[in-house]
Amino acid sequence: MAEITLDTADRLAIRERISQLAWALDTGDVEAFVACFCKRGVLEWDAFEQPLEWRGHDALRHFVTVLRDLPSSAGRQHHVTNTVITPGDGHALARSYVTVALRQGDGPHLLYVMGWYHDELQFEDGDWRLSRRVIRDWSGPVLGNFAGQDGERVARPMPPPLEPLLYRKDKA
Repeated sequence: MAEITLDTADRLAIRERISQLAWALDTGDVEAFVACFCKRGVLEWDAFEQPLEWRGHDALRHFVTVLRDLPSSAGRQHHVTNTVITPGDGHALARSYVTVALRQGDGPHLLYVMGWYHDELQFEDGDWRLSRRVIRDWSGPVLGNFAGQDGERVARPMPPPLEPLLYRKDKA
């Protein structure tokens, strides 16, 4: 495939799609979340000892439904910033910082996650949609240029409340 060209309209549409995904997740809008992905879109969460993966709309629907139904999810906000968009071979790439704040009553509120997204987007059904999103912690290779950092992937145990996120097609 040839490298695509991204004009201003493409870049704005990609940023809008990334924002729509955060809003859908944080408001529990399952179908809006799923619609942000290509039909065979993939979501990977590469922060735990065993990276997690959801492929296709049914698996993505499972992911966002489980998160929506966790009592601790209400009041969560994903803040996505510093998005850098580059053309790729037949798709667009985007890297963004992400922090997740969790509302704690009247506060102070908790900074729950500090990481980054690696997104691949394709033009499908007349819109830019995510073909793949990888969620990573702000650690490991991204910090490899700093003194005292070896650039090795840093994995953490998956918190038990997230175990229902595991998607098994035969049990869906």
